[in-house]
Amino acid sequence: MHEMLLGAIATASMVAALFFLRFWKSTRDRFFLYFAMSFCIEGCNRVLLELMGGLREDAPAYYLIRLVAYGLILIAILDKNRLGRKSK
Repeated sequence: MHEMLLGAIATASMVAALFFLRFWKSTRDRFFLYFAMSFCIEGCNRVLLELMGGLREDAPAYYLIRLVAYGLILIAILDKNRLGRKSK
């Protein structure tokens, strides 16, 4: 059951990444690119979690990967709301 949930989360993350990538291609807004990269990293993290069956989910390496993914979301939000940025 655990493997099935990891697969579902990985698939959902990759689908979300593809949606954000499509929005980025049509708008060329970095916000969508950062979100696409974040969801892609999160999906790959879930796949690696399953493939490396010996490692537990609470291992520090997995948290560092998630920190990078969530950091990209934070950077995207801060970049979008930055003062003085000209809107197109």
